[in-house]
Order: sequence, then structure tokens, then C-alpha cells
Amino acid sequence: MYGWIWRHLPGNVWVRALLSLVLTLAVVYVLFQYVFPWAEPLLPFNDVTVDGQ
Repeated sequence: MYGWIWRHLPGNVWVRALLSLVLTLAVVYVLFQYVFPWAEPLLPFNDVTVDGQ
């Protein structure tokens, strides 16, 4: 998959590296801003079964 993305990016090696960095940062931004907040209420991390006694 990464090879396919690399071959389809325009430019030389430096342009491809910069575009890869920008694409990676965009994916991380979308995950943290939209996907993780949407999925957080669906995850069972706050379902504690230990009593406080």
C-alpha cells in the first residue's frame, strides 16, 4: 500500500517526502479531531467494576 501511494505522488524524492509528511499530519489531525471523539463514548474504558470499599 505504501509503495502504491509513493509511486502515485508527483514530483521528485524531496517533494514526495514532503507530501507524505503533509498527508500523514492530515490523517493524524482528522483522527484526533473527528474520529477519536466520535468513538470515545462507544469504548468501555469508563465502565469500572471495582467498588470503592
